[in-house]
Amino acid sequence: MAGRAHFGLSAIDTVPLHEKVYLELVRALMSGQFTPGQKLTSRKLAKELGTSDMPVRSAFMRLQALRALSPMPSGSVEVPVISADRFSQLTAVRTILEGSATELATTRVNGNNLRTIRRHSTELTLAARAGDIGDYLRKNYAFKFSIYRHCGNEQMIFLIETVWMQVGPFLRNLAMGFEDDLSSILDIDYHEEVVAAIEAQDGARARAAIVRDIDEGAAHILRQASFPGARR
Repeated sequence: MAGRAHFGLSAIDTVPLHEKVYLELVRALMSGQFTPGQKLTSRKLAKELGTSDMPVRSAFMRLQALRALSPMPSGSVEVPVISADRFSQLTAVRTILEGSATELATTRVNGNNLRTIRRHSTELTLAARAGDIGDYLRKNYAFKFSIYRHCGNEQMIFLIETVWMQVGPFLRNLAMGFEDDLSSILDIDYHEEVVAAIEAQDGARARAAIVRDIDEGAAHILRQASFPGARR
């Protein structure tokens, strides 16, 4: 039987446009690119994304269902402003889910995965030293999810992402208190300890390091940021 012919063609990207738009907004929320209380309109985001309004409005509806965005009377949406109590509750959920995901991933990470995790760790350190909070948050998101996505549990990853969509905008407050030297944020950042534990295949130590990273970052935000009452 003759072998199958190959013509050097690239696979066609079949991901629907509305799904691409949704995933881009999810990424922006989780990596702290939007701020609490920020108003978002489908027209403005569609222009920035180079799409029509429809896929953006579709993404807005999905994100409202996940409590990542709040509807406004004008038809636009708002990045929610949450209470300190709700932030603390979400942090507690994070420590459980992300600690478990990190411990599970430690036994599943191979050489290529570990090189990716190390690279993201280095980029995270460099972003802090460069003093760019936006880039630091993007690198923080990339680093942590380069670990979590190897936990072997898709439902756990979905839950982690859902929580991150709610807390991500508040992570910009990590910069408060470090305005003169963002590199000092590394004093409450334990990503290097996480990498060392994964390299040693010590799941319990990796879990403890990621939990400490989450807890100390949240404690700093609660001390520095001004939280209004919860808005529903």
